[in-house]
Amino acid sequence: MCTVVIDVEDAGTARLLAVRDEDPLRAWDSLGAWWPEDHPGVIGIRDRRAGGAWLAANPAERRLAVLLNRADVHDLPEAHAVSRGSLALESVRGRSPEAPLPMHGFNLLEVGPEGARVLSWDGAELRETPIEPGTHMIAHDDLDDATTPRIEAWLPEFRALGPTADSPDWTAEWTALLASSAELAPEDDRAIIRDNRPHGYPTQSLLYCIASVTADGVEVRDVTLPSPAHWSE
Repeated sequence: MCTVVIDVEDAGTARLLAVRDEDPLRAWDSLGAWWPEDHPGVIGIRDRRAGGAWLAANPAERRLAVLLNRADVHDLPEAHAVSRGSLALESVRGRSPEAPLPMHGFNLLEVGPEGARVLSWDGAELRETPIEPGTHMIAHDDLDDATTPRIEAWLPEFRALGPTADSPDWTAEWTALLASSAELAPEDDRAIIRDNRPHGYPTQSLLYCIASVTADGVEVRDVTLPSPAHWSE
């Protein structure tokens, strides 16, 4: 139930805000170079249990990837499911997933020199959605899906801020809007900073990342929320 807002300027330039929802009892590590042997030069947010990444970046190759869960159209037994944590790590090294995949559903947002796109796997089909210039939003359904309450509520607000390239401090503007969205109760299905337990999932918003991918490289900053599903104490 994670959320990403992304503003694409051109094929090699994008800026984004990513909010991670996860079970607070599942241990994780903040942004770092956690895979020096298997993925040299890659930094990311590491899941300690499976060893993979929710968000990963390869500054030298100007690549960034974010993993979001998506519902399956077919049941996949847990005993047969492979962790999705490798997807972002492989992506930022130029290796995108190919179907069929022994994994639960996902949306994998990829940003690189060739452009930005979302790869969506639902257990039966792997689809590619190019992300055109402009501001977009994705969660557990399709890109800019207006049937997702938080996208319907907040995508127009982010678009109203205008192109990030025209702002002297887009990160402050986007973070302020994220803070404004947190005035909603975290259980509200329109919320970006979320408590998903009333909706049938054990996950809550734990952190957010601000990132930019440009011709100069990749910049990422992560911020841990003071407590799960809450913007402030």
